[in-house]
Amino acid sequence: MLSDLELMEQHVNVLFKHDTENRVTVVNEPPYDVAPRIFVGGTKLGSVVRYSNTLDASLVEQLEQVIGTNPGAHLWEVIKVLSIDRQLNNLWIGPAYVFPDVRDRTRTQAIQVTHENKELLKPYFPYTFEDFEYKQPCFVIVEDNITVSICCSARKSTKADEASVFTHEDYRGRGYGIDVTNAWAAEVQKQGRIALYSTSWDNFASQSVARKLKLLQYGTDIHMS
Repeated sequence: MLSDLELMEQHVNVLFKHDTENRVTVVNEPPYDVAPRIFVGGTKLGSVVRYSNTLDASLVEQLEQVIGTNPGAHLWEVIKVLSIDRQLNNLWIGPAYVFPDVRDRTRTQAIQVTHENKELLKPYFPYTFEDFEYKQPCFVIVEDNITVSICCSARKSTKADEASVFTHEDYRGRGYGIDVTNAWAAEVQKQGRIALYSTSWDNFASQSVARKLKLLQYGTDIHMS
């Protein structure tokens, strides 16, 4: 099992594309939006910090001086330094989780979406249908001839995948989200990669899913744009 700090390294590599200087460039999923100006992934063992490739070298030097060895303790100072360049528009904070081993959880209603049956996505999840190649593995639950719940890879690398899960409002409370997400995680793990999940602190429904899945929190994300 990887350490919390190693998991955070995998997490940031899944979230963003990097340049040759290890600066983040874009969000690692279509349509590849610009990455945040700074990412801080805090764990009990230390932090992973990434700077945008759009930041001037002198600004990065100031940020490094402010951050020191404990980024989470100096968020206000980091915001002040970033504001020298331009006003901060977005601050995103949330927990980062890893799935336990779920490969033996074989009882499921979830259907794996393949090239043969990907039409299941088109009426209800058209964006996933359009980006199907990127979103694999992908699992759905069908009820009343409707694709009501889905879990797929939102972002991925050669070593890890981040889950994206959604259940239509009229079909919530039936355990579909838990079932479909476990099926996705089991497939990711069978393929030899790490199954990850992250959300924001104000997304209580997503955190509830994480609790029901018995995910293991290894750190906290901070994105500033």
